[in-house]
Amino acid sequence: MRVAIVGVTGLVGSTFLKVLEERDLGITELFLFASARSAGKKIIFRGKEYTVEELTETSFDRGIDIALFSAGGDVSKKFAPIAASKGCLVVDNSSAWRMDPEVPLVVPEVNKDAAFGNHGIIANPNCSTIQCMAPLKALADKYGLKRVIYNTYQAVSGTGQKGVQDLENGLKGLEPKVYPHQIVNNCLPHIDSFLDNGYTKEEIKMINETRKILGLPNLPVTATCVRVPVINSHSVSITAELEKEFDIEDVKKVIGEYEGIILVDNPKNNEYPLASDATGQDKVLVGRIRRDFSTENSVNLWTVADNIRKGAATNAVQIAELFRDIKNKLA
Repeated sequence: MRVAIVGVTGLVGSTFLKVLEERDLGITELFLFASARSAGKKIIFRGKEYTVEELTETSFDRGIDIALFSAGGDVSKKFAPIAASKGCLVVDNSSAWRMDPEVPLVVPEVNKDAAFGNHGIIANPNCSTIQCMAPLKALADKYGLKRVIYNTYQAVSGTGQKGVQDLENGLKGLEPKVYPHQIVNNCLPHIDSFLDNGYTKEEIKMINETRKILGLPNLPVTATCVRVPVINSHSVSITAELEKEFDIEDVKKVIGEYEGIILVDNPKNNEYPLASDATGQDKVLVGRIRRDFSTENSVNLWTVADNIRKGAATNAVQIAELFRDIKNKLA
């Protein structure tokens, strides 16, 4: 399989390479693309040296099968249709195509069948959305969903290398360059820009993407997204109001047995999902599962996942693997 990575020198792009080294996508040729500024850089992948090329309108004129994009929305808007027109399947990590009704928005453990209705582009969801989908899908299938409330605690790596640098510089007493306030010793209830309705774009992303992925367009969802001084792995508190009555031990069983989830729920022994444990993982850690006594048929839970791996790179590679498997079956 001929595979390309667009935005290979970024935080997610470099993680694409790490994940691809660990998993067998069946790569026969690899092409690495980035901006003109990064062109010419040398990258080692599986013992072989590759040269990063500048992304141009002719970059996909060589029979590339799959391209993993993580170079920002503007790049994706311009180059993803070009790649798709050349027969290349694009898995795009930006927000450019997520809410396009013609573009599938996919978390493989949740709605992998949606991927096959593509027109050459598949969107990778927002990192904080991805880690919430498996537990919510498990609940939706068993009990039905009436409402979802999110409160996120998102690591600085979600802002890329510049976000990590802001935290590291803040620890040295330097002023922030990316965030509007210092992130050290702070929690910033401000991710992406504010909209006229008082929500941020990040919060609206989570609301709309949840509805699309779960196939519940009218599901009431609300979110408050917060940046916290943690380098990697997002944490999300979820309150889910269910359609049916439930036994809390059954809920734990349903969630714990769902694909892609590791149940970490033994509070008596101080065992619950932690960012430090999720980092480097490709699965979602779920715990603190308990009944919400403030309303009928409602449950609280805590999810943690590596936002760069499962929240971006691994999810995209998993989508690519769906098409590798089809290609292998047809071979």
